[in-house]
Amino acid sequence: MLAIIGGTSLFHANLPDLTRTVTNTPYGPAELYLGEVALLLRHQFNRPPHRINFRAMASALALDGVDRVVALGSVGSLRTAHPPGTILLPDDYLSMAQVPSIHNHTQQHVMPEIDTGLRTRLAEIIPDAHNGGVYTQTAGPRIETRAEIAALAKIADVVGMTVASEATLCNELGIRFAAVCMVDNYAHGVTEDILSYDHILAMAKANTKRTETIVESIITTLGENE
Repeated sequence: MLAIIGGTSLFHANLPDLTRTVTNTPYGPAELYLGEVALLLRHQFNRPPHRINFRAMASALALDGVDRVVALGSVGSLRTAHPPGTILLPDDYLSMAQVPSIHNHTQQHVMPEIDTGLRTRLAEIIPDAHNGGVYTQTAGPRIETRAEIAALAKIADVVGMTVASEATLCNELGIRFAAVCMVDNYAHGVTEDILSYDHILAMAKANTKRTETIVESIITTLGENE
């Protein structure tokens, strides 16, 4: 089953008609919307980025039969080559924040990856997307400092607060993972613009129709079991 994970970019979107369910996991409950596909809203129970229960959400996906995940997320651009409005499909990631694991009591070393096959399919579905690039995760909930962004810009293309954790846990659970990063702003200090959370929300709202079209296309193309 395909699952779509969404956050800020889906706040104002019309979503598929799915059935809400709460799945209990060893790490706590997680809210899913289930049908032919699964939908998971990462800020469920009004949790900010640093308090998201990633382990519960990933475990719920696995327990409900998900084998492929496409995560949509609002990101900040670290480079003027990726202005607001850009869609980027990362092929790698790194994290400045602690990444959770389900292997707290066993010795396991799982190879982290963005699934090449899924990313290739997404590039076909979203032909104007930038295919490839590095996503870096920070802890949140605060916006990064100018010094942090200047350092991160040397090693990554976009910055967000969720994808590295989601990708790692999906890999640990044997779930193929890819991400669609919606650039809603330049990161702090890339330009002279003053960045705020209200601005990020406004940009996400302005791009609602585009996001709805992308979600619909992903479900139509990837929703059937492969």
